[in-house]
Amino acid sequence: MPERIGCKIYVDVGAEFTADGRLRPRYLVWEDGRKYAIDKIKKIERNSTRKGGGAGILYLCMICGKQVRLFYEENNRWFLEAD
Repeated sequence: MPERIGCKIYVDVGAEFTADGRLRPRYLVWEDGRKYAIDKIKKIERNSTRKGGGAGILYLCMICGKQVRLFYEENNRWFLEAD
């Protein structure tokens, strides 16, 4: 279930591991229960949030034509930056 902590919005993510061991998010579930497919992953890199309070693997994604910064933390949780 999604939850907000500071500038982070924790979300449920459907992901898969590729044959070569890479983790790839495929969709996320927003706070109201809507499911959004990740159309494209533009970049994957270790990074910190711009709004403070976290770091992890950044997946710069395209979802419904909008660029989204999706993070995977070392505690195995996914989050988005809140506006």
